[in-house]
Amino acid sequence: MSIQNQQTKLNIGLFGFGVVGEGLYKVLEQTPTLNAQIKKVCIKHPEKRRSAPEELFTIDPEVLLQDNDINVIVELIDDADAAYYIVSTALKNKKAVVSANKKLIAEHLAELIALQQHFKVPFLYESAACASIPVIRNLEEYYDNDLLHGISGIVNGSTNYILTKVFEEKLSFEEALLQAQYEGFAESDPALDVEGTDAVNKLTILLAHAYGIVSPPQEIVHTGIQNLQAADAVFAREKGYEIKLVAQARKLDNGKIAAFVLPQFVQKDSQLYSVRNEYNGVIIESRLADKQFFYGKGAGSFPTASAVLSDLSALRYDYKYEYKKLRYQEPAQLTNDFFLRVYISFDGLFHVPHEKFEKIEEWSSSDRRCHVTGIIRFSRLLDASWWKRKSVSLIVYPDAFVDKVPVKERTEKDVLILV
Repeated sequence: MSIQNQQTKLNIGLFGFGVVGEGLYKVLEQTPTLNAQIKKVCIKHPEKRRSAPEELFTIDPEVLLQDNDINVIVELIDDADAAYYIVSTALKNKKAVVSANKKLIAEHLAELIALQQHFKVPFLYESAACASIPVIRNLEEYYDNDLLHGISGIVNGSTNYILTKVFEEKLSFEEALLQAQYEGFAESDPALDVEGTDAVNKLTILLAHAYGIVSPPQEIVHTGIQNLQAADAVFAREKGYEIKLVAQARKLDNGKIAAFVLPQFVQKDSQLYSVRNEYNGVIIESRLADKQFFYGKGAGSFPTASAVLSDLSALRYDYKYEYKKLRYQEPAQLTNDFFLRVYISFDGLFHVPHEKFEKIEEWSSSDRRCHVTGIIRFSRLLDASWWKRKSVSLIVYPDAFVDKVPVKERTEKDVLILV
């Protein structure tokens, strides 16, 4: 059923009544001008007490999917496989869909684009990347591929919350993670957050709207904050840096796109430096507008619900993503052929894989920990066996991209590392 105009009533079938679903329910109660109501909610655990009338709930998804009066499905569950069935069935039944499930979208983006275009119904997911920040629609509507130099940002509020608590309030990693889960900022499976999976899923979505790139998230180099060490924080403080988990994509001189999610040292002159707790921040850089900064809460009940609400409002005008850079332009291509300046720390001096570096610029060692700063060919990170380990932490420098690498020369410092 197509949503014709702003007078059309949105009869919503809601999947999931966790912190975001309940937040949406409360927001809709306070927003009568939207002309929307939740007709039915599908839940997994009927025994739980909920702050809504009992007759609103069902455990049968078909009650929502086959109801002809329901013209909008809002999907807010954390099971990507079940969500794919829900979303794909809803689109085939010509119901508009709003989703916050970044894992579902990132892993099935090509199929979902094909479905919504074939059945000509909207599928919106602003809340799936950066929650309250309207970054998807801005990339979709405002920035041209040829003029877009790059995107970089803190897109996972949970890891940013944890880093704030660990490095500013001196909590242990475990204490900070538990606090993030208690506040509703962390996923039910915390590995999705702390290992960078959630952030790379969001980057996958942003790439489609920024550059027309539809790539499986597992093909993008990424890690999280799980291997950061106390010594890394000491080094960062000495240099005047903050450590953030940053997702980024940058257009290189050859027109191809470099994209990854890695911890990064952030300087005080960067807008990302002061992004704290569950907040997200995204910098979009274009040829004409230079740098523009988007800032807002990236996790939690009401921030995510606000983005869902924005999508619902857009449905009144039958708004759809057009994927302009995928359909009407030559999509950009990802590349792993570039150089980065990185800091890598190891458990001991003799664990340093010197052969991975094009150039070693600085190193320091003690009996317990060694760190090396140098230039590395990014393609070497495709083999994660040597750097994505508990005893190793890799952090990208603020001036990460290196245009030219001098001919590899073995210096006295290098010799000390080799022996």
